Amino acid sequence: MPRLSEVIAALDALWPPSQAEQWDAVGTVCGDPDAEVSRVLFAVDPVQDIVDEAVKLGADLVVAHHPLYLRGTTTVEAGTFKGRVVHTLIKNDIALHVAHTNADTADPGVSDALAGALDLRITGPLVPDPTDPEGRRGLGRICELDRPETLREFAARAAARLPRTAQGIRAAGDPEALVRTVAVSGGSGDSLFDQVRAAGVDVFLTADLRHHPVSEARERGPLALVDAAHWATEWPWCEQAAAQLDAISERHGWGLRTHVSRTVTDPWTVHAPSDLPSSPSSISGAPN
Repeated sequence: MPRLSEVIAALDALWPPSQAEQWDAVGTVCGDPDAEVSRVLFAVDPVQDIVDEAVKLGADLVVAHHPLYLRGTTTVEAGTFKGRVVHTLIKNDIALHVAHTNADTADPGVSDALAGALDLRITGPLVPDPTDPEGRRGLGRICELDRPETLREFAARAAARLPRTAQGIRAAGDPEALVRTVAVSGGSGDSLFDQVRAAGVDVFLTADLRHHPVSEARERGPLALVDAAHWATEWPWCEQAAAQLDAISERHGWGLRTHVSRTVTDPWTVHAPSDLPSSPSSISGAPN
């Protein structure tokens, strides 16, 4: 079996920490470099439910997409929820490693996995990494559909192919407008509207879209927007990452057993669909 340091070196080769944003907190959070690793669990969020799952599974390493301590900390006291995560990991000899923005821009990265889940054909990165001479790394991906479909159909495609969440899928735009080209970005993507518009695509699928940026984007032109749950847009990366580590393990004869958590850690748990009249003036109490 490989040592943790060997597995981490392999993961850092896939997602170099040097390619993470300066504000990010990636890398190994806890773990003994000399400890042996036989079982690895991949997940989006390093929360207690995932750590408890790792304990039951007998995992030696959790690879998470989101950082545990993005803004730093002065304590790992077990009375705090993040401190309890650290205590549980250490007590059970489980290491935690984070690949965040360095996995977003990798080749393949988070948005490659998202495009694959949607069965889209990738033509290139949305925001190319200027340090990549091959032009494959970067944030987001520009994609094409095998055949045009309406925005309504594309939203249904996303709902059927991405993991189910309470939020589901929202779309902004003409439901019957034809979609041929798509930009995708796993996680929060409303900072990329200018790049998406410059790419000239028909629709942008991402997460965490807010009222004002969406309203302004729609007023500026025909670009359609599809909003999925943050967790749902990044979970496909876990399967992709596990497959990458499987290939490395086979090449080195490590015999690692990789697992992808199916635990839904999206924080939203209830969605009550609106059933209101189409005109706000007809709602009881609304001004005429």
